[in-house]
Amino acid sequence: MGLTYSYDIYLRPRNVARLLTAMAEQAPTARAGRSLEVTLPGGDRLVLPFTSHFESDPVDCSTSGTLELDTSLLFDVDDALRAYAQTSGTRPAADGRIQIGYIYATIRFESRLHPGYASVECWAATSDMSCLFARSANVRKLFTGLTADAGGVCCLFDTGDGAAEHICWLNGEPTRDALPGPRFPDRRALVTAWSDSEK
Repeated sequence: MGLTYSYDIYLRPRNVARLLTAMAEQAPTARAGRSLEVTLPGGDRLVLPFTSHFESDPVDCSTSGTLELDTSLLFDVDDALRAYAQTSGTRPAADGRIQIGYIYATIRFESRLHPGYASVECWAATSDMSCLFARSANVRKLFTGLTADAGGVCCLFDTGDGAAEHICWLNGEPTRDALPGPRFPDRRALVTAWSDSEK
Protein backbone atom coordinates (compact mmCIF):
# COMPACT_ATOMS: atom_id res chain seq x y z
CA MET A 1 0.00 0.00 0.00
CA GLY A 2 1.27 3.48 -0.90
CA LEU A 3 1.56 6.65 1.13
CA THR A 4 -1.69 8.47 1.90
CA TYR A 5 -0.80 11.86 3.36
CA SER A 6 -3.47 14.47 3.99
CA TYR A 7 -4.20 17.97 5.18
CA ASP A 8 -7.13 17.93 7.61
CA ILE A 9 -9.05 21.15 8.28
CA TYR A 10 -11.31 21.56 11.32
CA LEU A 11 -14.05 24.19 11.41
CA ARG A 12 -17.58 24.81 12.56
CA PRO A 13 -20.19 23.09 10.34
CA ARG A 14 -21.68 26.49 9.44
CA ASN A 15 -18.37 27.32 7.69
CA VAL A 16 -18.20 24.24 5.44
CA ALA A 17 -19.95 26.04 2.55
CA ARG A 18 -17.41 28.85 2.77
CA LEU A 19 -14.50 26.38 2.69
CA LEU A 20 -15.88 24.44 -0.28
CA THR A 21 -16.45 27.71 -2.15
CA ALA A 22 -12.83 28.72 -1.45
CA MET A 23 -11.63 25.32 -2.71
CA ALA A 24 -13.70 25.76 -5.88
CA GLU A 25 -11.96 29.08 -6.50
CA GLN A 26 -8.63 27.17 -6.59
CA ALA A 27 -9.89 24.68 -9.21
CA PRO A 28 -8.78 24.82 -12.86
CA THR A 29 -11.21 26.77 -15.04
CA ALA A 30 -11.19 23.89 -17.54
CA ARG A 31 -13.22 21.85 -15.02
CA ALA A 32 -15.94 24.50 -14.84
CA GLY A 33 -17.89 22.68 -17.56
CA ARG A 34 -18.28 19.66 -15.27
CA SER A 35 -20.08 20.65 -12.12
CA LEU A 36 -21.62 18.99 -9.10
CA GLU A 37 -24.63 20.29 -7.18
CA VAL A 38 -24.36 19.61 -3.46
CA THR A 39 -27.00 20.20 -0.79
CA LEU A 40 -25.38 20.54 2.63
CA PRO A 41 -26.98 19.83 6.01
CA GLY A 42 -29.07 22.89 6.79
CA GLY A 43 -30.06 23.34 3.15
CA ASP A 44 -27.18 25.35 1.64
CA ARG A 45 -26.76 24.49 -2.05
CA LEU A 46 -23.46 24.77 -3.87
CA VAL A 47 -22.37 24.11 -7.43
CA LEU A 48 -18.77 22.86 -7.35
CA PRO A 49 -16.29 22.11 -10.17
CA PHE A 50 -15.63 18.67 -8.67
CA THR A 51 -17.11 15.17 -8.80
CA SER A 52 -18.27 12.79 -6.08
CA HIS A 53 -17.18 9.19 -6.61
CA PHE A 54 -16.26 10.40 -10.13
CA GLU A 55 -19.91 11.20 -10.88
CA SER A 56 -21.65 14.54 -11.40
CA ASP A 57 -25.10 13.51 -10.17
CA PRO A 58 -26.49 15.89 -7.51
CA VAL A 59 -25.57 14.94 -3.94
CA ASP A 60 -27.91 15.58 -1.01
CA CYS A 61 -26.06 15.60 2.32
CA SER A 62 -29.03 16.88 4.33
CA THR A 63 -29.35 13.48 6.01
CA SER A 64 -25.76 12.25 5.54
CA GLY A 65 -22.76 12.51 7.83
CA THR A 66 -20.17 12.68 5.05
CA LEU A 67 -19.50 14.00 1.57
CA GLU A 68 -16.82 12.58 -0.72
CA LEU A 69 -15.31 14.81 -3.43
CA ASP A 70 -12.73 14.26 -6.17
CA THR A 71 -10.90 17.56 -6.65
CA SER A 72 -8.13 19.14 -8.67
CA LEU A 73 -6.51 22.29 -7.30
CA LEU A 74 -4.00 24.84 -8.60
CA PHE A 75 -0.86 25.67 -6.59
CA ASP A 76 1.71 28.44 -6.91
CA VAL A 77 5.02 27.00 -8.09
CA ASP A 78 7.86 26.23 -5.71
CA ASP A 79 10.84 23.91 -6.15
CA ALA A 80 8.94 20.82 -4.95
CA LEU A 81 5.98 21.52 -7.24
CA ARG A 82 8.27 22.24 -10.19
CA ALA A 83 10.07 18.90 -9.70
CA TYR A 84 6.74 17.07 -9.33
CA ALA A 85 5.41 18.65 -12.54
CA GLN A 86 8.54 17.66 -14.48
CA THR A 87 8.35 14.06 -13.23
CA SER A 88 4.61 13.68 -13.78
CA GLY A 89 4.49 15.54 -17.09
CA THR A 90 2.08 18.15 -15.70
CA ARG A 91 2.12 21.43 -17.62
CA PRO A 92 1.64 24.73 -15.80
CA ALA A 93 -1.67 26.51 -16.26
CA ALA A 94 -1.83 29.80 -18.18
CA ASP A 95 -1.18 31.74 -14.95
CA GLY A 96 1.87 29.58 -14.14
CA ARG A 97 0.27 27.57 -11.34
CA ILE A 98 0.52 23.77 -11.23
CA GLN A 99 -2.61 21.61 -11.26
CA ILE A 100 -2.58 18.71 -8.81
CA GLY A 101 -5.33 16.13 -8.80
CA TYR A 102 -7.01 14.05 -7.94
CA ILE A 103 -7.03 15.20 -4.33
CA TYR A 104 -9.74 13.26 -2.52
CA ALA A 105 -11.69 15.32 0.01
CA THR A 106 -13.74 13.66 2.74
CA ILE A 107 -16.05 16.09 4.52
CA ARG A 108 -17.33 14.89 7.90
CA PHE A 109 -20.06 17.13 9.24
CA GLU A 110 -19.28 15.79 12.73
CA SER A 111 -15.53 15.31 12.96
CA ARG A 112 -13.87 12.46 14.78
CA LEU A 113 -12.08 14.92 17.08
CA HIS A 114 -15.16 16.83 18.26
CA PRO A 115 -18.82 16.44 17.18
CA GLY A 116 -19.30 20.21 17.30
CA TYR A 117 -16.80 20.65 14.45
CA ALA A 118 -16.71 19.47 10.86
CA SER A 119 -13.56 18.22 9.17
CA VAL A 120 -12.38 18.39 5.58
CA GLU A 121 -9.68 15.77 4.98
CA CYS A 122 -7.79 16.33 1.70
CA TRP A 123 -5.96 13.13 0.74
CA ALA A 124 -3.20 12.73 -1.84
CA ALA A 125 -4.13 10.13 -4.46
CA THR A 126 -0.62 8.68 -4.96
CA SER A 127 2.62 8.14 -3.05
CA ASP A 128 4.39 10.72 -5.23
CA MET A 129 1.68 13.25 -4.44
CA SER A 130 1.96 12.40 -0.74
CA CYS A 131 5.68 13.17 -0.88
CA LEU A 132 4.82 16.45 -2.59
CA PHE A 133 2.37 17.28 0.22
CA ALA A 134 5.23 16.75 2.69
CA ARG A 135 7.85 18.77 0.79
CA SER A 136 6.02 21.70 -0.75
CA ALA A 137 5.73 24.92 1.24
CA ASN A 138 3.11 26.16 -1.25
CA VAL A 139 0.91 23.09 -0.78
CA ARG A 140 0.98 23.78 2.96
CA LYS A 141 0.32 27.47 2.26
CA LEU A 142 -2.77 26.71 0.18
CA PHE A 143 -4.35 24.44 2.80
CA THR A 144 -3.56 26.77 5.69
CA GLY A 145 -4.90 29.63 3.58
CA LEU A 146 -8.15 27.74 3.00
CA THR A 147 -8.37 27.14 6.76
CA ALA A 148 -7.93 30.84 7.44
CA ASP A 149 -10.38 31.96 4.73
CA ALA A 150 -13.09 29.65 6.08
CA GLY A 151 -12.62 30.57 9.74
CA GLY A 152 -11.18 27.15 10.56
CA VAL A 153 -9.61 26.59 13.97
CA CYS A 154 -7.02 23.98 13.01
CA CYS A 155 -5.19 22.40 10.08
CA LEU A 156 -3.22 19.17 10.56
CA PHE A 157 -0.80 17.41 8.22
CA ASP A 158 -1.34 13.67 8.70
CA THR A 159 0.86 10.92 7.26
CA GLY A 160 -1.81 8.34 8.07
CA ASP A 161 0.74 5.85 9.39
CA GLY A 162 0.48 6.46 13.12
CA ALA A 163 3.41 8.91 13.18
CA ALA A 164 3.03 12.28 14.86
CA GLU A 165 0.79 14.71 13.01
CA HIS A 166 1.97 18.25 12.30
CA ILE A 167 -0.18 21.19 13.37
CA CYS A 168 0.07 23.76 10.55
CA TRP A 169 -2.59 26.25 11.66
CA LEU A 170 -4.15 26.90 15.04
CA ASN A 171 -6.53 29.63 16.17
CA GLY A 172 -5.69 32.07 13.40
CA GLU A 173 -1.91 31.55 13.38
CA PRO A 174 0.52 29.32 11.46
CA THR A 175 2.39 26.91 13.72
CA ARG A 176 4.70 23.90 13.54
CA ASP A 177 3.78 21.91 16.63
CA ALA A 178 3.70 18.12 16.66
CA LEU A 179 0.77 16.01 17.84
CA PRO A 180 1.56 14.35 20.17
CA GLY A 181 4.24 16.73 21.33
CA PRO A 182 5.33 18.86 24.30
CA ARG A 183 2.58 21.44 23.80
CA PHE A 184 -0.22 19.01 22.92
CA PRO A 185 0.31 15.52 24.36
CA ASP A 186 -2.89 14.21 22.76
CA ARG A 187 -5.83 15.20 20.57
CA ARG A 188 -7.98 16.10 23.56
CA ALA A 189 -5.45 18.75 24.59
CA LEU A 190 -5.47 20.13 21.05
CA VAL A 191 -9.26 20.38 20.87
CA THR A 192 -9.40 22.06 24.28
CA ALA A 193 -7.03 24.73 22.94
CA TRP A 194 -9.27 25.63 20.00
CA SER A 195 -10.20 29.28 20.44
CA ASP A 196 -13.97 28.78 20.18
CA SER A 197 -14.04 25.34 21.80
CA GLU A 198 -17.17 24.64 23.80
CA LYS A 199 -15.58 23.14 26.89
